[in-house]
Amino acid sequence: MEPNFPEEFFYLSLGEIQAKLRAKEFKVKELTKAWCDRLESRGPKYNALAHSLRKPAMKAAKYHDKDFKRERFRSPLHGIPYGAKDLLSYANHPTEWGAPPFNGQVFKEHAKVIAKLEGVGANCIGKLAMVELAGGGGYRYPNASSTGPGLNPWDVTRWSGGSSSGSGAAVAAGLVPFALSSETFGSILIPAAYCGVTGLRPTYGLVSRSGAMALSWTMDKIGLMCRTAEDCGLVLQVIAGGDGDDPGSADKSFYYTPEYVRPFSEMRIGWDPADLDAVEDPAVRQALREAIQVLLKLGFQVKEVKLPDLPYATVASTIIACEMASVFEPLVADGRIQQLVDKAQAAGIVAATEYKATDYLKAMRLRRVIQDAMAKVFDGVDVLISPSRAKVAERITDRIDDWRSSLPLLAAGNVAGLPALSLPCGFAQNLPVGISVVSRAFQENLLLAVGKQFQAQTDWHKRRPPLPA
Repeated sequence: MEPNFPEEFFYLSLGEIQAKLRAKEFKVKELTKAWCDRLESRGPKYNALAHSLRKPAMKAAKYHDKDFKRERFRSPLHGIPYGAKDLLSYANHPTEWGAPPFNGQVFKEHAKVIAKLEGVGANCIGKLAMVELAGGGGYRYPNASSTGPGLNPWDVTRWSGGSSSGSGAAVAAGLVPFALSSETFGSILIPAAYCGVTGLRPTYGLVSRSGAMALSWTMDKIGLMCRTAEDCGLVLQVIAGGDGDDPGSADKSFYYTPEYVRPFSEMRIGWDPADLDAVEDPAVRQALREAIQVLLKLGFQVKEVKLPDLPYATVASTIIACEMASVFEPLVADGRIQQLVDKAQAAGIVAATEYKATDYLKAMRLRRVIQDAMAKVFDGVDVLISPSRAKVAERITDRIDDWRSSLPLLAAGNVAGLPALSLPCGFAQNLPVGISVVSRAFQENLLLAVGKQFQAQTDWHKRRPPLPA
């Protein structure tokens, strides 16, 4: 007789699931089947599933059950299912980047992050939907994907965010315990905020991008979305590390040890009150204000900080456009670019080929200025806080091509390659609101310690969206 997995089970943390596995409350095979059933039946309701990986996942589960029977535990992730953004290759199965020109594309090897997770016994059960080509070229409407617009589990008339639309929706709806995703300019923090999950953007170079679609070589970062900050730490410990196949690799490892972070009372938190002024919705502003108060009560000293007046978004957009034009040059040359769902996005990629080398070099020089400026900001504070997004999720019929002209820390953090953690912090219009914590490069343990303590004081990360119709 198969075990009964109640609805609340699918919202447990990774540690809670692992404890039940080790207590032999169910087998890995039974767990995997339950998650595959859920992802396949509910994923299409949110346009979150690109491809099911049930067959290889069930095959792997049999081997994991043999390990558990002998009490050979590989890691805290052993036997636990997960999903991966379709930007990442899964050997001998479709990896289509959300874009019609790449329908049926197959690679022979796993992306490095997937290989690492499989090596410690985690089990990929599905490729998750994404905005086509990770949003390269800019897109005008949420439906810019082979799978349709990402639908928000809290309200399916709203967007789940891009470009990691499927990752955000799948974790929020309890379709996977965690999901791999990517960020170049907001593609983790925004879906995490819109969907009410915890999203981690690691430091540039900490996680290998080998086997991932390139959009911008000097700005792409592989990260994740989870239920909790602690879950993010457990997954990051596995996927981080140097990789000779990734020219941008920082050749650094990561060990999740938040207990060794200095006391918060010895640290300073920085925030710009103008960030709240940029939030038009009073309910969003109130949720953020209350979240800031929770963070301040953790013991931090407080300092008001204003980022230097620099063209963060323009620099980010220029670098992405120039590098993207090189990546997708063959797509433009053979005309397949016109197969994209969003014609404005196709036009944006074509237009990017008109950038000059001088434009790129100017942007890269300004990038150095921004990196130096952010280093000076962190001379006076240990972490910065800012809204992950200045509003709740847009309707799926809304134009969304102005999203980058928002809060400066989103662009500044990506240009400088800094890590960030988005935490669910409340609701407005019955939709989630998120707040971001940003630190110096390679200070992920500090971010995760802040997130863990914030989530010990709040229960926003435990809220569940309504059941799908």
